[in-house]
Amino acid sequence: MPPKLIVAGLALAALAAPASARPVSYAGGWTVMQDNNGMYSSLLVHYSPTATDSLGLLAEQNWSMDATFTGLQYTRLAKRWNAPQSQGNLYIKLGAGAADAFDGGQKAAGFAGLSADWETRRLFVSYDVRARDYGFDQSVSHAARIGVAPYVAEFGKLHTWAMLQVENHPEADNPIQVTPLLRLFEGPLLVEAGYTIEEDRFLLNWIYRF
Repeated sequence: MPPKLIVAGLALAALAAPASARPVSYAGGWTVMQDNNGMYSSLLVHYSPTATDSLGLLAEQNWSMDATFTGLQYTRLAKRWNAPQSQGNLYIKLGAGAADAFDGGQKAAGFAGLSADWETRRLFVSYDVRARDYGFDQSVSHAARIGVAPYVAEFGKLHTWAMLQVENHPEADNPIQVTPLLRLFEGPLLVEAGYTIEEDRFLLNWIYRF
């Protein structure tokens, strides 16, 4: 690959890295991630020993499965596609731990998932699928996003993305859920705020890297 393309690809990666809320940080980095979509609320604290792997502690309160999961999550960056004006990523996510039912009882639990994203400095698309087996119940959920940046910010400045998220939770009363949201990030902090139409609820997520 010509040196100019290599430099351009590395520059794009540095500029766009926070945009997709990536589950693997730089080597030696720590990340705290909170996610709430109405079906579940989770908190993940992970460490990245390399630029392609992360291992962390995950706690998830899952209302659709009436259980709380606590355990370990391992994430692997399986593939990255760098181009002069875009970047794509494919991640594998695995988890193992225990699930506590809301009405009592505990069982071994785990999950497996795939996550993919592609972005330029103006456009963003992603897809995520996760299969859970919490002992008391099993589920498969899907989520897709598309986003547009109204302006291109310089590195280190405030970045803004307008996004639309569509989720599929087959076991829910409303299996298809649509959430318009706004993503803001600057430096190590990323915040998302949105509103899920079918559930009449607000979404608030945040990520901090250090």
